[in-house]
Amino acid sequence: MKPTSTEPPTWDDLRVLLAVQRHASFKAAGVALGLSTSTTARRVEALESAVGRTLVVRTTRGAVLEPDALPLVELAESLELGLRAATRTTQTLAGAVRVSAGEGFAQALVQVLAEVRRRTPGLQVELMGEARVADVARREADLAVRTVRTTSAVVIERPLGRLRFALYGSKDYVGRRLRGPLLKQEDVGRLDFIGWLGALERLPQARWLAGLGVRAQAFRASTDALVLEAARQGQGLAVLAELVGDAEPTLQRVETDRAPLEVPVFLVFHRALRDVARVRLVSDAIEAAFRRRSSR
Repeated sequence: MKPTSTEPPTWDDLRVLLAVQRHASFKAAGVALGLSTSTTARRVEALESAVGRTLVVRTTRGAVLEPDALPLVELAESLELGLRAATRTTQTLAGAVRVSAGEGFAQALVQVLAEVRRRTPGLQVELMGEARVADVARREADLAVRTVRTTSAVVIERPLGRLRFALYGSKDYVGRRLRGPLLKQEDVGRLDFIGWLGALERLPQARWLAGLGVRAQAFRASTDALVLEAARQGQGLAVLAELVGDAEPTLQRVETDRAPLEVPVFLVFHRALRDVARVRLVSDAIEAAFRRRSSR
């Protein structure tokens, strides 16, 4: 009986045993693995020491495995298949995924996508925070998070839930200019509000603000990020997504008599990409994140 080693069998030793079984020769097994014949023999000896018994016998007909070696050969084959499957999955998930989203979603999406990348090192993420609606049908983006419905027959659209908005101002501004946490109608005319420029003037947030009775804005900006920064700097009250405003420690929410604004959110992607593993991985992560937030 072989003396038993304190070291457990390793994959390196098992794969050598598997090669010896397949090629019936230490030399041929070494050639297949890129090892010398002596190294191949040492690996088998190390495995025999680990299990405490002889596994391979050298004969004039080549290397012959003992019956006790067969369970280890089966184990090696299972490990080999598992490693190949894992390698295929990693290769399939490797590559770039381009995601388009409004700036209001950008911060939350960075957190989601960063977590996906930590689990999938081969994945490359391109996140575009933009006011315009990317043309997913023409493959300007692989995935898009948006609040408008698609009209393209080649685009798949999945509802993510509803995005809620509220009115926010810096804690200093709210403390100085408001007489409480509730904005009364008679106070609208004497307060400053932050609005939008360009294409953003057509946003539902802008229409909601107008419905509140706001006729002019003291500060207007062309991006959501600039609107947020203006609110931080105390330039007035701004309509922000709750996921943005509630996460900003310098801001305070202001309640109104008007019903809160809710906007449906959709995840869209080209039909040709629905079976691409890395795109599906990212889309599933985004959907899961929105479901978690909706359940709060």
